[in-house]
Amino acid sequence: MVVTTQKNEENRRLLRTLGYVFNDSAWLELALTHRSVSGSRNNERLEFLGDAILNFVVADILFQRFPQEKEGRLSRLRASLVKQDTLASVARDLKLGDYLRLGPGELKSGGYRRDSILADTVEALLGAIYQDCGDMTVCAGRIEAWFGSRLDDAGQEAIIKDSKSRLQEYLQSRRLPLPAYTVTAVEGEAHNQSFQVCCEVHGLESPTEGSGLTRRHAEQDAAAQALQLLGINDE
Repeated sequence: MVVTTQKNEENRRLLRTLGYVFNDSAWLELALTHRSVSGSRNNERLEFLGDAILNFVVADILFQRFPQEKEGRLSRLRASLVKQDTLASVARDLKLGDYLRLGPGELKSGGYRRDSILADTVEALLGAIYQDCGDMTVCAGRIEAWFGSRLDDAGQEAIIKDSKSRLQEYLQSRRLPLPAYTVTAVEGEAHNQSFQVCCEVHGLESPTEGSGLTRRHAEQDAAAQALQLLGINDE
């Protein structure tokens, strides 16, 4: 009786974390069951389904959020969000390692901490939720909630990398000096700062100025403006 009560409380805690209550709890149990427990009844098929759901939903989110981005860049951005490292990070946020059903060997080797197992479990849970409710909208809502700011941050990182690297590649291809970035102002409290950065580029009469919540974002902004002034079109 005590064991059952404890198990029920653990399940309720997990459901609160996931933000979804299963109509059939068997789907949840299956999603958390690693193949080391059972060779015939484990989460691998749900993982297969969840992987497809995740890729579709993330692609749709990126398509809607970044209407100016080209296909190649959207593909790279999606890859950064659905890769193992990112999914394992999501799993740790959800504390999925505490609820995994692993065989003795995996338990002994610390499988509940392994990135591959954690990432697969996130996908399996998405597959389980879809099987339980049959509603892609619900799955999309869980992905947005679980990934949180990663969706916005990944977009920012993609832009940062693209603008700065493209400007550098442009200058290097013409054997010109690399751009020089200088922080000209930092405003706000330590936890809520804004940065002003200027970017000096050979061929431009004056430095471009950028702003952002981090130095890197401000540098991106300045680099993007320099690209525009140099007449470099987006790829």
